Amino acid sequence: MIVRQRTNWLKMLFIWRGSVLKKIVVQLIVILVFSLSIYYFKGKIFDYKVHLNPTIFTLIGLALAIFMGFCNSASYDRFWEGRKLWGLLVIESRSLTRQILSLVNDSSPEEKEKIIRMISAFGWSLNYQLRDKSGTEHLARLLSPEQAEQLKDKKFIPSLILGFIADWLNEQQKKGNIDTIVMTSMDHQLNQFSNISGGCERIHNTPLPFAYSVLLHRTVYLYCFWLPFGLVDTLDWMMPLIVLLISYTFIALDAIIQEIGEPFGEEENDLALNTICRTIEYSIFEQAGILQDELKKPDTYFID
Repeated sequence: MIVRQRTNWLKMLFIWRGSVLKKIVVQLIVILVFSLSIYYFKGKIFDYKVHLNPTIFTLIGLALAIFMGFCNSASYDRFWEGRKLWGLLVIESRSLTRQILSLVNDSSPEEKEKIIRMISAFGWSLNYQLRDKSGTEHLARLLSPEQAEQLKDKKFIPSLILGFIADWLNEQQKKGNIDTIVMTSMDHQLNQFSNISGGCERIHNTPLPFAYSVLLHRTVYLYCFWLPFGLVDTLDWMMPLIVLLISYTFIALDAIIQEIGEPFGEEENDLALNTICRTIEYSIFEQAGILQDELKKPDTYFID
């Protein structure tokens, strides 16, 4: 995901990174060439003049805009819910780390470092599960060799790491390092981790209904390809440019809807999961005073 400060209006016109223009430039070129050919032949196909009243496109465009607004809202809701879940993960990771550092008695710093590394490993494992990647380099770095071995060829790794954390807490309770009240509070934290994982999986595994995507996609392109016939007689030589502008608006919004509707991907406008994971790790390691030579401090503005 690209996060950058808003620049002046002139630079905004020429920004390439983060724009969906590079994904739709071929479609726009095809529509421009098609519009130029319609202008050249004055709206005729094999000597047959195609008569389309511009009013028709006004009505269709209004209906299309309303439908695209609905789909855009649905996609952004998915994007924002995913961001809230990952924001909650940051908060809960720091809270659980604070409780471990301040409320777990008589436990050695090495033991506490193990559990804090497991908390960081949970975030990385959820990240890579949502992106259908293994992420073994982070698990090998943060977990013990025995734990990393247990996770080989497993599918729901975040749930297994939560099990490792729960086992550590149970062991500390048996040693008398955690009382019942503190244990209940930490168990609530683990339930929050589980809810976050389940919420992300729900978004990842339940995309927008395919029928919506197909209907929107077809309608946008049919509208754009029929539009030159309705405007050629009224706009004359300006018609290809106006059609290109209208097509850019509709096709770009269609591309944005598809992109943010899958917020856990690795496109430029998807959520910056790698940076969020680095933020979690850096902040909880800093709380615990763990050396962070292997980890670069996350930037405020970044390209994930």
